Amino acid sequence: MRRLLLDLTPLRVSVPYRRLWIGISLSGIGTHLTTVAVGLQVYDLTGSTFNVGLVGLFALGPLVVLGLYGGSIVDAHDRRRVVLVTSSGLLAVAVAFAVQAWSDAGQVWLLYVLVAAQNGFFAVNSPARTAIIPRLLPTHLLPAANALASMSTNLGLTIGPLLAGVLIDQVGYGWTYSIEAVLLVVAFTTLVSLPPLPPEGRIRRAGLTSVLEGLSYLRTRPNVRMTFLVDMAAMILAMPRVLFPAIAATLLGGGSTTVGILVAGMATGSVLAGLFSGPLGHVRRQGRAVLVAVVGWGLAVTAFGVVLLLTPTDGAVSGDGGAAHWALWPAVFCMALAGAADTVSAVFRMTILQAATPDEMRGRLQGVFIVVVAGGPRLGDLVLGSMAEISSEALAAVAGGLLCIAVVVALALTQRRFARYDALDPTP
Repeated sequence: MRRLLLDLTPLRVSVPYRRLWIGISLSGIGTHLTTVAVGLQVYDLTGSTFNVGLVGLFALGPLVVLGLYGGSIVDAHDRRRVVLVTSSGLLAVAVAFAVQAWSDAGQVWLLYVLVAAQNGFFAVNSPARTAIIPRLLPTHLLPAANALASMSTNLGLTIGPLLAGVLIDQVGYGWTYSIEAVLLVVAFTTLVSLPPLPPEGRIRRAGLTSVLEGLSYLRTRPNVRMTFLVDMAAMILAMPRVLFPAIAATLLGGGSTTVGILVAGMATGSVLAGLFSGPLGHVRRQGRAVLVAVVGWGLAVTAFGVVLLLTPTDGAVSGDGGAAHWALWPAVFCMALAGAADTVSAVFRMTILQAATPDEMRGRLQGVFIVVVAGGPRLGDLVLGSMAEISSEALAAVAGGLLCIAVVVALALTQRRFARYDALDPTP
């Protein structure tokens, strides 16, 4: 049983890694708390769903631009210093959120500016923190470390929004943002104790030339490139979250409660996969594991669509918060399977990226990773949303899942080396 459970060895053998993980976990909870709080505050101020949607736009721009440029900064400077500087920036933004709430400024444009600044700092901070991990742990512990990172992310996704909802209802926006600032202060103290981590290998000055060099490197490294391509196939073609509101309104009933249950189902699958991730550290053919996991994601989304197709539309369900149809539970099960598959894929994709990339390039490729992770699901919202407009939500889920599987199989056939990738002999 102990071999099945989450491997905590990285936390035991490396004190710096343990401190880094604690800092990442606390800041993740704070970030997701703020994300929910900002959306609610914008809606309270404007009463407009469109204005709430603009929050995502102001977040995406800095993530894409600074995700690429920030990677070159990470490769050119001591990573401990980069993490501390950007963490200081995130703390300053958190304090600004709290000040505007306590002062009752009520300016939506100010919230947009703060969201852009927050995501700009995060776009540099995240590649730096991730690029540090291979310097703190031996290669054979990277899968366990990435499973721990996935668990941290999913806990942040769960705890942060729950805290936000309770705190905003009970004590208001001022205290909610202030609690995020406190979490970031504690996280910052864990990061200060990291050892110096100067860049290794050939150092390139941060800038456009460095960014282009990283992209050129990616073009010549098929195994590393495949980790991005298969993830894009999954997120762009088969990310079903945009379908949830319409499904709740027209098929399953239950209104916003059903939407929350479907989202929680995916998160639950991710957490369970993380809890039972012990065997992942013993997998050698990690490229093959990524392919199987992403195909599993596509199959789970396809099954989700089939459940919806088989759900009778007899008008018995209510989308205004009434009782949900019993088909909600098999649909949630499919989403849990999808979440578990996504976690397995993420663990091995990140491990391959870290192990097969030289230290001098890790920051820049982690920056590309941020762009893919940020942009892929948002493009997926557009793709499946458009497919649902011309057909139905159920058919969009089925078509998206099958397209994902087809693209991944095609990629596997054209890049056969990826399936043979060996964790004991990592080749980019």
